[in-house]
Amino acid sequence: MRNILFGLFFLTSVCSFAQNGDFPDFRSKKELFTRITEKEIRNDIASFSMGGIEESVGKLPLKSLPITGFGSDFITFAENNIQVKITSAPFDKTKHKLGFYDEKYLVKIDNKPYFGDYGKVPRTYVSNVTVVIDRDTVAIPPAAYTDLCNPVFSFYDKGVQKSQNKVYLSADGHRVYVYMLKPEAGGSYEATWVIQDKKYVKRVVDFGFLK
Repeated sequence: MRNILFGLFFLTSVCSFAQNGDFPDFRSKKELFTRITEKEIRNDIASFSMGGIEESVGKLPLKSLPITGFGSDFITFAENNIQVKITSAPFDKTKHKLGFYDEKYLVKIDNKPYFGDYGKVPRTYVSNVTVVIDRDTVAIPPAAYTDLCNPVFSFYDKGVQKSQNKVYLSADGHRVYVYMLKPEAGGSYEATWVIQDKKYVKRVVDFGFLK
């Protein structure tokens, strides 16, 4: 799938307006792949992410965990001592402060920008990311996932249910990368949560690579 998307790849590095130019884009660039300063983390993420395509040449693929289940609102991974679950929930606009531009384009939720079909009211959002390693639950703050909207956990290809989401393990065994891709044109983004030695370190979010 990554090779297919390569031909359509366009990564927005500096973008002051949304793709159609009708409304401002307040989404932060601080979490882009290009802003990663940790060499090992950057090398690892380059091997599988759209944001790292330009640096992916020569990178060996990382081992990934098998998917153990998925549905319209969740996906799970597990192997040996690691279990991961990403869950979504319906977005209830009555419980949030919605910030519109020109009275029709949604640009902020609760005074913060969000990812996924930017400019429109979300249908769903990521409600939880659970990572358990050696029976220890990694604490991932809600701020690291609740602004990710309309996630896509699976799709059907010739009648077979598949997913573009993955959990990768670093070669040295110290890091776990939980990767989620929303590939639809017009609302694309990818998020990677980085866990090192059973502690949440950061997330990397790239967006707007499919027009």
